[in-house]
Amino acid sequence: MLNNNSICANQLIEAEAQSWDYILSYLRPSCIKCAIQLGIPDILHKNLNSITSLSDLIAALPNLNPSKTTFIPILMRVLVDFGLFKFHQQQGDGYSLTSVGRLLVENDLSSKRSFFLFAQHPVVLNTAASVGDWLRDDLPTAFETAHGKSHWDYCGEEPEFNGVFNDAMAGDSRLISNLLISDCCEGVFEGLTSLVDIGGGTGAVAMAIARAFPRLKCIVLDLPHVIGDRKGTENLEFVAGSMFDKIPHANAILLKWILHNWDDENCVKLLKKCKESIPSKENGGKVIIIDMVMEDNCSNEQLVQSQHLMDLLMRITFASKERTEKEWEKLFLDAGFSGYKIITSLGLRSLIEIYP
Repeated sequence: MLNNNSICANQLIEAEAQSWDYILSYLRPSCIKCAIQLGIPDILHKNLNSITSLSDLIAALPNLNPSKTTFIPILMRVLVDFGLFKFHQQQGDGYSLTSVGRLLVENDLSSKRSFFLFAQHPVVLNTAASVGDWLRDDLPTAFETAHGKSHWDYCGEEPEFNGVFNDAMAGDSRLISNLLISDCCEGVFEGLTSLVDIGGGTGAVAMAIARAFPRLKCIVLDLPHVIGDRKGTENLEFVAGSMFDKIPHANAILLKWILHNWDDENCVKLLKKCKESIPSKENGGKVIIIDMVMEDNCSNEQLVQSQHLMDLLMRITFASKERTEKEWEKLFLDAGFSGYKIITSLGLRSLIEIYP
């Protein structure tokens, strides 16, 4: 039977193990970034239906210094621990991709590779490292504490970071596009003849919708430095402008991961602009929102934790927030909409339709 002292010792050992996990957790994204830079997910993906031996993996790595080959099994061991790859000890000591690892494959339609690289950009990491300083100053965001300007101003003035940010958004949009035109969102675009994708970036979502629904005219509205010289197609058009100034008229407006970047006042302002640009509910007008409904996936603890972290990220980067269903409802009513419907869960986010 354990006495009180031994219970305390066991608790201390467990607490220390957890603290070491926190202390060493900074190595996780560094190792994953290294794997991406070396192209390991892509190499394993080429052999998707077979197991890749360590020797074949090393031989396929570009520009690897021969003196560093002994480090590869060490790197692969921790990446296996992270769940990115699977180690097949009984089948020639080789490796294969897991479903999570596949999300880091370049050009895969569901890839989150570009979003991961964005999250590891020094500008983003410096923002996170500045939270303690931000809590002691009077600036609205930790981003401004770290960089002296807002996120949007920084994107407008720094082409390299703007490109990384847009690539991340485009990568995420490709993943969402697959879900939007799948059975889980069946009927969302039924009967529509025109759609404006506000803040649509490089047009990944609009392109997918335009291909899937050739009779639906899609317009991508974003800032001039985002639109650049992009050209549309027969049923896809790019328009440069501010969503707070003028929104093209259409049957429906799409707001994918836009409103969580703004405070309540600006969200209401934007939603009122949307309402002015669509017909009545009776004539098929609606706004389609893809955004997070906080703790809407309570049965999935990992998703809820990710929602909490995303909420923190929005607050320190944009002085905005993720919202609960009640907070969403208040926004919709304040903007003059008559009702809403949460149609489906798209993992971390949900699809919401609101009606004028």
